Amino acid sequence: MKNKMVTAAQAVSGIKDGDTIMVAGFLGTGSPEVLIDALVAQGTKHLTIIANDGGLPASNPDTNGRNRGVAKLLANGQVDHIIASHVGMNPIIGEGLMAGTLKVTLVPQGTLAERIRAAGAGLGGVLTPTGLGTLIESGDEIPVGDIKVRISEKKERVTIDGKDYLLEKPLHADWAFCRATECDKLGNFSCSKATKNFNHVMAMGADHVLLGAEKVYEIGEKHPDDFAIAGVYVTYIVEGEEPWQI
Repeated sequence: MKNKMVTAAQAVSGIKDGDTIMVAGFLGTGSPEVLIDALVAQGTKHLTIIANDGGLPASNPDTNGRNRGVAKLLANGQVDHIIASHVGMNPIIGEGLMAGTLKVTLVPQGTLAERIRAAGAGLGGVLTPTGLGTLIESGDEIPVGDIKVRISEKKERVTIDGKDYLLEKPLHADWAFCRATECDKLGNFSCSKATKNFNHVMAMGADHVLLGAEKVYEIGEKHPDDFAIAGVYVTYIVEGEEPWQI
């Protein structure tokens, strides 16, 4: 049986410049900080990040002067492209967009979850009316300051039984960073309360899943049915995630 327990540095050591990483969390809640910190220390560049948002910057009064979640990677200049739903809380994203140093692709929140789920389920895509008649569908460029930017790729419109939908293709990643409230050493895991958010679906949408955990149990110490996600998805487990205050 493979030993999945590693240090944070070991877990992220296989991530290369230019890789695509899903990072679970909602404004830092449910994000695996121990893994993000290790990737910041490693300094891997030119990343594409798939996340709900850009985390919370140190300037936010709720962060006690520390970047949270994806904000750590953005502040360290490691991200070239972010695919997300809610980017307004982190000014680094707007500044990078204006400067032309950061590509931003906006995806409606429910669509983001479904596109990730589609990747994990092996689907060819999902159909949704969300975004019809907007920039999400057209992919048109819009002026931002002195430049023009494109916030979405052009989508195909599909008509079924007289109703129009957009075809949204699966979102897949090389890596997923997930966070567990508790897990066992096989990687079976669960998330408490609001930390669930994207953790469960992202565990299914990547080639390699790295799990930062608060509490790790021995195999058999808890019944597998006590966990929400099967350990078959998890590549490596890292202990040391701090309990989250919700």
